[in-house]
Amino acid sequence: MRFLVKLIINALALWFTTLIVAGVTVTPYAPGQWPTIATYLLVALIFGIVNGVVGTIVRVVAFPLYIITLGLIALVVNALLLLLVSWISSLMGFGLYVAGFWPGVWGALVLAIISWLMGLVLRPFTRKR
Repeated sequence: MRFLVKLIINALALWFTTLIVAGVTVTPYAPGQWPTIATYLLVALIFGIVNGVVGTIVRVVAFPLYIITLGLIALVVNALLLLLVSWISSLMGFGLYVAGFWPGVWGALVLAIISWLMGLVLRPFTRKR
């Protein structure tokens, strides 16, 4: 249940990010409402996997840079992870499209803020019991 709630939070945060940040869009695999929703959920799943696997490795390796930059390197790392998700989903022919590095930075920042806020609101559903 926690996994589904977090997946929905990330999908909604991604949707809001595409509305706010120019240069970050999602292309559904087919026209219609349900394929669009499924595309956002698939992209959120891909982002969660990439963030969990690649992001963890990068954060461990770049730990000294996190200390030196007081954590500001996290913006660059998250932007690169968003660009990686864009590349992976483009291989499937649908999904996330990020126009470049700076839209990736702004998209990662907005995505992090929105998912953090939604996580605060929905915390009772994501807590371990």
